[in-house]
Amino acid sequence: MNIIWARSLVSVLLLALVCSAVGAFFGVRVALAVAVAALLVQGFVSTFHKQRLWRLLDAPVYGEVPSAPGIWGEIYYRLHKLAKRWHAQVRQVEQQHSRFIQAIQASPNGVAMLDDHDQIEWCNAISEVHFGLDARRDLRQHITHLVRQPEFVRYLNAHRYDEMLIMRGMGAKRQNVLSVQVFPYGENRKLVLSEDITELERTDAMRRDFVANVSHELKTPLTVLSGFLETMRELPLSDGERQRYLELMEQQAARMRHIVTDLLVLAKLEGEGAPPDDQMVDMRAVLGHLREDADGLSGGQHRISFEIDDGLSVTGSETEILSALGNLVTNAIRYTPGAGSVHVAWVEENGHAVFSVADSGFGIPAADIPRLTERFYRVDRSRSRDTGGTGLGLAIVKHVLQRHEAQLDVKSEEGRGSTFTVRFPAARTARRQPAPA
Repeated sequence: MNIIWARSLVSVLLLALVCSAVGAFFGVRVALAVAVAALLVQGFVSTFHKQRLWRLLDAPVYGEVPSAPGIWGEIYYRLHKLAKRWHAQVRQVEQQHSRFIQAIQASPNGVAMLDDHDQIEWCNAISEVHFGLDARRDLRQHITHLVRQPEFVRYLNAHRYDEMLIMRGMGAKRQNVLSVQVFPYGENRKLVLSEDITELERTDAMRRDFVANVSHELKTPLTVLSGFLETMRELPLSDGERQRYLELMEQQAARMRHIVTDLLVLAKLEGEGAPPDDQMVDMRAVLGHLREDADGLSGGQHRISFEIDDGLSVTGSETEILSALGNLVTNAIRYTPGAGSVHVAWVEENGHAVFSVADSGFGIPAADIPRLTERFYRVDRSRSRDTGGTGLGLAIVKHVLQRHEAQLDVKSEEGRGSTFTVRFPAARTARRQPAPA
């Protein structure tokens, strides 16, 4: 502002000096004429630049600086600096807004913003998936016209948002479970946050089932043991009866011990890191153990055959692989009646090490196959207990194979036997020198 006053004062002084000089040489009239002409020119220039400034302010073009001499050049320069500063501030706000939107879009939770009439002002992509919305199509639509679940409508209209709402049957397949909570903000506006808790609900259900199954599995032998102890304490028994009861009690104690052992194995598998991928397993020893265990468990009642590629091996944990493959062989013998057949194969197929166990046993109903690896799941509970199974063997198999990136395939037909096939990845398949003849 001081510069503008200084330049104006300089212009007036220059005009006065010019007029004085003209007056001294040509007279007062000529000086007055020159002064009037100079003022007219200055007025015309001022009017021109005022109109130019008006047009510039009415339709500004960023980066365009009009050129002008004198005071108008200074005005245009100052306006350009001001516009540049404002433009930088606007860009900064836009960038912050863009980053804020990107952060909300990256959130795993759904976010929907409602106005004071519960109309959708904005929602992120997760909220679109959760409620079946379209951010562009459904803008300014009342949310209860789009999300018509009665419990959601009641929750929104009740204005009691301290607790979250659990909504079931959501998503494209109507199988998801959502946790929804509304947070009021601003002038009667609302923020609707949603979270998909389907997996959490499923895990919680599995945990409850697991606790119930463990309690049930341990309750049965404990009840038997308590009954035998009470009988032995209160009734006079012969030596033969006492020995028989002790044997039955030992069986039930062994059953509980096996259940606890398998549970500890599962806990260890879930808590440990990935098995080594550079440590070759001695499959000769593993298959030798499997053959010995199979012969011992069968006691000569089954036709057991082995097809072995002696040079084929895998990398990983030998103890875990022995446990998993041993469970498959043991199950095949337990669930195959006497005089049945069990065939074990260890071969290479298309660069993959493949272990398979085929039996001629009872077979498995097709509806039960997807659930075989669940803990304590049994196709026939009475038959499983009779054969000494804990219901955890195939769960251990599943965890071991997952840790070794292997896949389990089950094919079965009731009354005609089953085939369990384990396919190890090519990255874990290895070759070693065959044993000397």
